[in-house]
Amino acid sequence: MSESMRPTPSEIRAYRAANPKLRERDVAAQLGISEAALVAAECGLGSIRIDSDANRFLERVQELGEVLALTRNESAVHEKIGAYENIKAGHAAALVLGSEIDLRIFPGAWAHGFAVTRTDPKGEIRRSLQFFDKWGNAVHKIHLRPASNATAYEKIVEDLRLDDQSQDFVADAGAPPSDDKPDAAVDAAELRDRWSKLTDTHQFPGMLRKLNIGRRRALHSVGDDFAWRLDKAGVELMMRSAAEAALPIMCFVGNRGVIQIHSGPVAKIGTMGPWLNVMDDTFHLHLRTDHIVELWAVRKPTADGHVTSLEALDAKGEMIIQFFGKRKEGSSERTEWRGLVESLPRLNTVVAA
Repeated sequence: MSESMRPTPSEIRAYRAANPKLRERDVAAQLGISEAALVAAECGLGSIRIDSDANRFLERVQELGEVLALTRNESAVHEKIGAYENIKAGHAAALVLGSEIDLRIFPGAWAHGFAVTRTDPKGEIRRSLQFFDKWGNAVHKIHLRPASNATAYEKIVEDLRLDDQSQDFVADAGAPPSDDKPDAAVDAAELRDRWSKLTDTHQFPGMLRKLNIGRRRALHSVGDDFAWRLDKAGVELMMRSAAEAALPIMCFVGNRGVIQIHSGPVAKIGTMGPWLNVMDDTFHLHLRTDHIVELWAVRKPTADGHVTSLEALDAKGEMIIQFFGKRKEGSSERTEWRGLVESLPRLNTVVAA
């Protein structure tokens, strides 16, 4: 959008006031602006610009106690209720390894931060810390809950507050990079050789970088003993089967700045339109199943035997959501999880009613 076409902060606020029932993300989309621009337009009113340094935030977040941590991408929203515990800061990557909140953080993607105060339709005050990348896309949000330490929140905001409190937000001019690579010649023999020699699932992204191929291209090229296409209905079928069997799973949703993980069983599963939802006590998931273009079952070798994942990709070949069976390092994969994934209908097969 050109400078002349971009709505002013006052126009953004007016549009939002005229459409109080619209979600923030939908307001931003209708205005053709980033979500960060929507939040920035409220600076001096309901928003305060704060330092976006992820490690500085991690130094203080434990003071808040119980909160709701939210990480999303275009197609999935992952929410966990709990406390930030067992934090390991780092320049390239940081970790939160709490019993409920489990995060992999990439500080280089955190570019803008805001403390946001809203009054919801019921008249209740909602406080949050929200962080965005340089294009204005949300990377992570922390919402206060009734049990949160509101006094600590105010002190954190005071300490992280920036001198710049402008209401204008201009996204980076370049387009966000795609996680996938253009179709190109793939040496399938080399791919299979490197894949077969993996000893840890965390080695997989590095393998792709060395081969200069994207995840989708790798899945299509490696052979169906390592990866095979599934019917897209497999996601809901897996979730409902895991819930019925009380099978603990791991659910990963991420973006460039954060990967958020749920480890444990799921129970309360429902659908609303294209959304597949989990609404358990400390874990909420909202997944746009209509955004899933490819669903794959994937085997990766490890030192503890191969592990099986369920991976959903969007139209760009980027990961929407990923599932594993819950396991501890040094332990083999649960046979129940492996059997469940291997039983899911392959592409073009009929799902039984």
